[in-house]
Parts: sequence; structure tokens; C-alpha cells
Amino acid sequence: QVQLVESGGGSVQAGGSLRLSCVVSGSIYSVNCKAWFRQAPGKEREALAAINTGAPATYYADAIKGRFTISQENAGNTVFLQMNSLKPEDTAIYYCAAAPLCPRWLGPLSDGWATDFGYWGQGTQVTVFS
Repeated sequence: QVQLVESGGGSVQAGGSLRLSCVVSGSIYSVNCKAWFRQAPGKEREALAAINTGAPATYYADAIKGRFTISQENAGNTVFLQMNSLKPEDTAIYYCAAAPLCPRWLGPLSDGWATDFGYWGQGTQVTVFS
């Protein structure tokens, strides 16, 4: 089993920054891909970014490319999402997820990647006010 715990959410003014953290524990060697998703009220879950632990590679959704950065430390035990230039539309619950591999066979990072992620954190709320 793998456990994921997110932290770092909060309320921030538009234009500000937040850094989310996700600590991965348990059978960490069984999951080589970590990703960040978010879900806003009344909206579908949205894939944001993913990182491959082994061969360093990152994947980003076009909607947040250039503003958000995914990174890792401790051999992938901790994953971060640095979010800059935040907008009110970034308000959502942000989730960390893990999978054995980044499902590149599904094509570029998309919301459909979520089906391959079997481990999820409890989520952390991000609120951006104008």
C-alpha cells in the first residue's frame, strides 16, 4: 500500500504563489509516477502535472504550463507543486496521486491519466481571491 498526504494549501490573493507538498509513504518503490490533479466545485477532475521518479521527466497540462512546476526530492518520497501567478479560477481541491508508471501510452498528460492512478491523497484546498 501507498499513502499520500498533501499539505500547503490555503488562501492567497490573485497573483500570489503557493507551494504544495505531497509526502509518499509505504510501498514507495512500487510507484514511479506522481501527479497533481485538482477538482473545482461542479467541475470534472483535472490533470495538472506529473513526474517520473526514475528517468526524470515531467508532464504538464497546457492550462497551467509556465505557471506551475512539479518537482521531487528524496527519490520521489516528496513531490511538490509550485504554483505562481495564481488566478481565482485556480481555486479547487488539489490532489496528489501515484501510479506504477506515468501512462504515456494514453498520450500527452490529460484528465484520462487519472484512471491509471490507484493511490490518492485526501486533498488540500486552494482558494485564490481577487
